Amino acid sequence: MTELPARGLLFDNDGVLVDSDAAVTASWSRWAREQGLDPVRVLAVVHGRRAADTVADLVAEGRRSEASALIDRYELEDAGTVPAIAGAADLLATLPPQVWAVVTSGTPALATARLTAAGLPLPGALVTGHDVRVGKPDPEAYLLGARLLGLRPEDTVVVEDSLAGVAAGRAAGARVLGVGSRAVGAGADVVVRDLTGVRFADGVLTVAAGSVLPAGG
Repeated sequence: MTELPARGLLFDNDGVLVDSDAAVTASWSRWAREQGLDPVRVLAVVHGRRAADTVADLVAEGRRSEASALIDRYELEDAGTVPAIAGAADLLATLPPQVWAVVTSGTPALATARLTAAGLPLPGALVTGHDVRVGKPDPEAYLLGARLLGLRPEDTVVVEDSLAGVAAGRAAGARVLGVGSRAVGAGADVVVRDLTGVRFADGVLTVAAGSVLPAGG
């Protein structure tokens, strides 16, 4: 049993609460081919980052606005296929609204669409890529999330699945619970397969031993 003290929880969305990997692969592969890019190369750099930041790295400046609008549209079109991560619904059902927030690199519309499709509750506090000047791995989003809960970042646990997200949580000063294989080796305090066996009560996030992924994934 692993225990992480916390007065609040800051969840990334994709790969943490919702399993959007198939939707992300479909949307970004379609987008990449239309941009004349290698989908494998593109998919290697999208997780945990704002779409606009990925587009800026891959597309010439004069085409970025159109390319960003296109991937936003494709991701929204595929949002209805997204299921919940195992254990997410059970965990969120136990949380008072004032102790948790979603901090995502996605747009407000995409975050809401994916949570709704997965049958998960919408958070009282939501930070999206539109709310920050700099996206993950910069800590700005998690600093804002903690502030919305009225907490210091060090009194929160960030729940993340990507290298960029774990780095952002660490830089904010929070403890970090990693979710899934992408988080292995990223610097999280502990990494779990999914949210099954993760519970929060009395200021402690508890992780069952059987949920923990080994260091090698």
